[in-house]
Amino acid sequence: MPAEGERLAQLKNNLKRRAQVYDLAREFFRGRGFLEVETPVRVPAIAPEINIVPVESEGWYLTTSPELHMKRLLAAGYSQIFQISHCFRKGERGRLHNPEFSLLEWYRSQANYMDMMSDTEQLLTMLTRKLRMGSIIHYQGHEIDLRLPWPRLDVRQAFLKTVGWDPVEYYDARRFDNDMATEILPGLPFERPAVLMDYPAPAASLARLKPGNPLVAERAEVFIGGLELANAYSELTDRAEQTRRFAAEIEQIEREQGRKIPMPESFIEAVGNMPESGGIALGMERLVMLLCDAASIDEVTAFTVDNI
Repeated sequence: MPAEGERLAQLKNNLKRRAQVYDLAREFFRGRGFLEVETPVRVPAIAPEINIVPVESEGWYLTTSPELHMKRLLAAGYSQIFQISHCFRKGERGRLHNPEFSLLEWYRSQANYMDMMSDTEQLLTMLTRKLRMGSIIHYQGHEIDLRLPWPRLDVRQAFLKTVGWDPVEYYDARRFDNDMATEILPGLPFERPAVLMDYPAPAASLARLKPGNPLVAERAEVFIGGLELANAYSELTDRAEQTRRFAAEIEQIEREQGRKIPMPESFIEAVGNMPESGGIALGMERLVMLLCDAASIDEVTAFTVDNI
């Protein structure tokens, strides 16, 4: 079979598995009493983030994440919700990125980032069992042991050990991002998942600060096989603090990038009514990549920005 024919046959197989993963993810959450919801894709305001450029749509934006609307549902009394949402981020294209992609997000009240990590472990365990892959999977020539629990690594300790400076006491955004990308993440063990815990407070604008340590935010990220898979928070529920953080981010975006971003006022109004909650976003294409042994997002996506 010609190389192009082989590629198309593999893509078809991967898309079949992608459909299975979507079905099984819904089965997982429905079996635990979660309500599947849908929130708007075109919105008047998004969460202001310096490293994310939104796609504009007639003065509004295509959503970069369903997070703000899902949290408004939490504030309205919905206790366990999930959705798989199409999201858009301008200029993000590469082996792991496409400007349009899918996020699985779930939120539950009376939970925190540790609960979100437990959910993620259970979700992956269920998927590999139902797909008959076992607890040790193969990805890009490596064996990965998914048996629970997954190792937890403190961000501060990882930086001190690997690059010799403390990002919590002496936070520097550019240095932190650069060292994370070039030193910390490449040094994570490939043969086991890694959960990075407790980020510097400025690196988590929507996360609650750790009780007793205001320099640390309750944020955790999951990395498997070199893939940044999921990002979890204990959600911030302090309206004044959320407003302050967003205002600082909006000012920085305008100062450094010349972009004017509106304050998401409807979300801000709801924040103070949110219960203690945990939330997480998981990249579906990257999850499918892992479960298909695919090196690129192009191998698990029917149409990327390059072939629409």
